[in-house]
Amino acid sequence: MAYDTEVLVVGGGSTGCGIARDLAMRGLEVTLVERGNLTHGTTGRMHGLLHSGGRYAVSDQASAKECIEENEVLRDIAGHCVEMTGGLFVQRPEDPDDYFQEKLRGCKACDIPARALSGREAREIEPYLAKDVERAIQVPDGAIDPFRLCVANAIDAESHGARVETHAEVIDLLREGDDVYGVEVRHDSGPGKRSHRSPGTTEEITAEYVVNATGAWAGQIGEMADLEVAVRPSKGVMTIMNVRQVDTVINRCRPKGDADIVVPHETTAILGTTDEEVDDPDDYPEAGWEVDLMIDTLSELVPILSEARTIRSFWGVRPLYEPPGTGTVDPTDITRDFFLLDHAERDGVSGITSIVGGKFTTYRMMAEQISDHVCEKLGHRATCETASEPLPGSENLETLEDAMDDFGLRSPIARRSKQRLGSRSQEVLGTTDPNPVVCTCEGVTRAEIQDAIEQSGSDLNAVRIRTRASMGNCQGGFCCHVMANELHPEYDEPTARAAYDELFQERWKGERHALWGEQLSQAMLTYALHATTFNADGDPARVGGDESVDFGAFDGGRPDSVREATGGMATDGGPRDSRRLGEDPDGGDR
Repeated sequence: MAYDTEVLVVGGGSTGCGIARDLAMRGLEVTLVERGNLTHGTTGRMHGLLHSGGRYAVSDQASAKECIEENEVLRDIAGHCVEMTGGLFVQRPEDPDDYFQEKLRGCKACDIPARALSGREAREIEPYLAKDVERAIQVPDGAIDPFRLCVANAIDAESHGARVETHAEVIDLLREGDDVYGVEVRHDSGPGKRSHRSPGTTEEITAEYVVNATGAWAGQIGEMADLEVAVRPSKGVMTIMNVRQVDTVINRCRPKGDADIVVPHETTAILGTTDEEVDDPDDYPEAGWEVDLMIDTLSELVPILSEARTIRSFWGVRPLYEPPGTGTVDPTDITRDFFLLDHAERDGVSGITSIVGGKFTTYRMMAEQISDHVCEKLGHRATCETASEPLPGSENLETLEDAMDDFGLRSPIARRSKQRLGSRSQEVLGTTDPNPVVCTCEGVTRAEIQDAIEQSGSDLNAVRIRTRASMGNCQGGFCCHVMANELHPEYDEPTARAAYDELFQERWKGERHALWGEQLSQAMLTYALHATTFNADGDPARVGGDESVDFGAFDGGRPDSVREATGGMATDGGPRDSRRLGEDPDGGDR
C-alpha cells in the first residue's frame, strides 16, 4: 500500500523530537504528532538538571554511565541550551559517612569526574550553604533548558524534511491483523495555531513504521492496538524560587529521599523533587504538601531559601519502566535506564516499537538506538550523526561577539538574548525595526517574540517555551498582554485575546499553590491589573447587560477633576510604584 510517511513518531517530548531529527537526518520521511505543544508532557515538567550521573553512581550505575557520556555530548552539540554550573553533593552532620565514601567510589567506577571538598571549600563555591555542611563531592552537573533543546531538535528535523504536527492528539492506532500501519489523530488547535488541519477535524496518517515515544503515556497508546506497555508513572513536584539563591547544583549526599536537590536555572532556582507512583498520568493530585516539604527540607542545606519568595510550583510524571517480573514496590528503586520494546518480537505485532524509561539527559542516546532499530526494520542504511552535528543555535558558538551592546540593547538584555539564541543571535536580533524589551523579568525583546510567532503561530504558550517570556518573577503579570499585542496585525482581536487568556491561565495554574507573603501581594497586583484593564475576571458589570456600567459618564470633566476626585492624592506614584512592592525597577527582588 501507499503510505503517507515512512516513519510516524508519536510524542513531541525530548525523545520524540530527538528521534524525528535523527531519522530525518538519515534521509527517511518522518512525521511527528504531539497532542499539545512540544514539551507538553514530562519534558516540560522536569527540573532542568543536566545529569553528570552522580545521582545514580551508587543506585543505578548503568544509568550513571549513560548520563556522563551524554552530558559531554550535549555540551558539544547544544551549547546554547546548557549552563555548566557544576554540582555539589553536600553532607550534613546527620548524613551517613559511609554513603559519602560509597558515592565517591561509585563516581570513579562510572568515570564521573569527582573530588572531595571540605565544608569550607564548598562554602567558598556556594557561600549560602549551611554552616554545618561538613564536606561535599564536586561533579560536572549542569543546567539545561528543555524547551529550547526540544524546539531546536524539531526545527532541525523540519529542515531535513520532517513534518511536525502539534495539537494533534492520537485517538486510535490503525491496526490490521498483526500489523500496525498508522494512527488517527484529532486536530485541536485553534485559529492561527501551528497546524496543517482545521481544528476539530480528524485525520488518518499511515506509515511504514510507528514509534511510540509518549513516555508516561506509552501504555495508553499501546492499549489502542491491544498492546501492553507496563509504564509505572511517578509524580514529581518542583518549586520555583524568585531568584537564583545558588549558582551550583546542590544535591543532598544521602540515600534516596524527597526534596534533595536545588538547580539554578536561568534567573531562578528550582527545588526538587518528590517521587510518588500514580495510576494515571493525566489524573492525579496537583502540588500541595510537597511545596512546604521542599522549602523546609532544602532550607537545611541553603538556609536563605526559607526567606525567599516562591513564585510557582509545577509537577509532572516520570515514564518509569521495569521489565516484567522485577516486582519493585518503591518507585525510587526503579531503574532510570531506558528500554526498546519491539512489539513484533515481544507480541507478534509488526510495524510498531515503543521506547520507554530513561532520562532527559539521555534523550539523544535513546533516539539513536531506536533510529538504528527503525532503519534495520526498513532496510535503510544510514549512520547516526546527531552526536557530532550541532543543533540550530549551537553552531560556532565561539564566534559570537563578546561585546554585549552589539545589537543596540542594554548589556544584560543582550547577554540573555544571546544565551537563548546562540549562533542565531545576529539573524534574529539584527533588525532595523524598533526592538524594545517585552518581558523585563527575562530580558526578552520584540525581535525574539516575533521570531517565535513565526515558528509557532498565535499560540503564546509555544512562544513562551521558545523565549522564556512570562516565566520570570512576575509570571506574566506585566508582559502577557504585551505578548498578545505582538500578534497584531497578522491575527485578529479574538485570536489575540484567546491566546492571551490561554497563556495567562497556564501561568496561574502553577502560581495558585504558592500564595503567601510577598507572592500573595504580587498575585493580587497581577489580578487587579488584568481584571481592571482586560476584564480577565469576566465581570458582567463590564461586559454589558442589566448591570452594565455607563463608561461614558467618566469621559466628561476637566483634567484637574482627577486630583479632586482622589482627594488631592498624586497619581504619578503611590501604589503603582513598583518600588513600594519590594521590587526594583528591573524586575528583581530587593
